[in-house]
Amino acid sequence: MTETALLYLEDLKVGQKAAFGAYQVTREEVLAFARKYDPQPFHLSDEAAAKTHFGRIAASGWHTTAMVMAMIVENIHRTGEQGLGSPGIDELRWLKPVYPGDTLRCETEVLEVRPSRSKPHLGSYRASMTVLNQNDVPVMTYISNVLIARRPAG
Repeated sequence: MTETALLYLEDLKVGQKAAFGAYQVTREEVLAFARKYDPQPFHLSDEAAAKTHFGRIAASGWHTTAMVMAMIVENIHRTGEQGLGSPGIDELRWLKPVYPGDTLRCETEVLEVRPSRSKPHLGSYRASMTVLNQNDVPVMTYISNVLIARRPAG
């Protein structure tokens, strides 16, 4: 196993971009998530979904958000970013339905980088997140706010 260089606040620049992920959405997980967390008929039933603007079973927006978090952990945190949580996200928008069989990926751009005024070992950054399906159609966007370690002195 090779070691990955750690990424700190000082390594981030406004305008920096990254792309990652290839998450395959399955019918089984769409149904399981909906049964437990968002049991609306158009997430659970082919017949009910056919009567809506979705036309067929669609993933919950909250499930889409969770799938993106899985991609973030798999693709960004494993690269060594010293992320320390998040105070929240802004401007979450579900733009298009996500269906079983879709493959999702993410594009991100750093919007702001700031050291903490009260905690010298911490900083934060804001990044735009765009989630796209296999046809390069944006299905979800949001602004991520992330706490990140600063490079240790010395």
